[in-house]
Amino acid sequence: MMLLLAAASLFAVQAAATSPAPDYSKPATWLCLPGRSDVCSTPLPTTALNPNGYGSTGRSVVAANPAVDCFIVYPTVSRDAGMNSDLNPGDGEEKASITSQFARFAGACRTFAPVYRSMTLGAVAAAAAGADVTAPAIRAYGDVRAAWKEYLAKHNKGRPYVLIGHSQGSLMLQQLLANEIEGKPEARRLKFAIIPGFNVFVPHGKLVGGTFKSTPICNKPGQTGCVMTWVSFREKNAPPAGALFGIADKPGMTVACTNPARPGATGWVPLDSYWNARSVLPVPGGPISWSTEGAPPSQFLRTEGLVSARCLNEGPRGYLSIRTNADPSDKRTDRIGGEVGALGMFMPGWGMHLADISAPQGDLVRQVADLNGRSPTGSGQPR
Repeated sequence: MMLLLAAASLFAVQAAATSPAPDYSKPATWLCLPGRSDVCSTPLPTTALNPNGYGSTGRSVVAANPAVDCFIVYPTVSRDAGMNSDLNPGDGEEKASITSQFARFAGACRTFAPVYRSMTLGAVAAAAAGADVTAPAIRAYGDVRAAWKEYLAKHNKGRPYVLIGHSQGSLMLQQLLANEIEGKPEARRLKFAIIPGFNVFVPHGKLVGGTFKSTPICNKPGQTGCVMTWVSFREKNAPPAGALFGIADKPGMTVACTNPARPGATGWVPLDSYWNARSVLPVPGGPISWSTEGAPPSQFLRTEGLVSARCLNEGPRGYLSIRTNADPSDKRTDRIGGEVGALGMFMPGWGMHLADISAPQGDLVRQVADLNGRSPTGSGQPR
């Protein structure tokens, strides 16, 4: 979910029609499919941002014959009128989300990303104004479920797979895992699910139970058959009372957290990050000056160790605490973004929602690539 809209958008939401259900046997209903030119196979120009300034610039490439598949569900990005999006993905919406958050995974796995009638940004505003969004949520999930069924029937052919989503996409994959994978033969082929940006609940001190009946939270490097989940908040800014993310609302439960760089770690771990240096989203403190050397030479930047993260569980609160390792002696920025801004303010209950994927993206791609027994070829790893 990227930006909250004003509650006035509710009027447009109520008036808009709903698109018919997609036919996932048609390639046009997929943003990403293996073996074709699409948003996941487009090279991403990426420059290393090191302590001594800008380094080399590389381009992401698609892995040749990876052993693993990735089934990807994007977050809430649609500005379409209505509670649900249409099936025409926008360049600055669904396609931009895939580019920034998920396309690098093509260097580690075959990518499958369905277009679905996602709940829109207007639906988020409507929910905030008290509207019932159950029907549009069911509609969105129905599409994701239909795409999954098509993937299993036509593309999977017994291959291991990873589920990847963010925000609404993670919510959809929570439902898919709980309803269509747990207890079924497909569960044996699940390597792990990467589903940050939406609360996953577990009993205090437990790794399973709550949201999932039999799928545990990943708690050690190299573990498979588990879930990687977190919601991000800036260091020293714990989820406040009433926060949308990071607080369990049921007695005995907390929000699960996996450190995305090193599952099971309890201390600070440096992250391998990828940032969209041309993002126009608001940032606390104003636009970021990425380096004292001047403007970035490419759209995307890679930073290693600029950011660190650790999981914290404090009663019902569970979240990934993120800090910038500010060093006045190096040339890199001392600030990163991630907060959700709207109407001139930032939403404290959302934390650093927009950094959930970008902050540990290099670590996530590496872990998927490790399933193939080799380094990622598509993460654009400049030095």
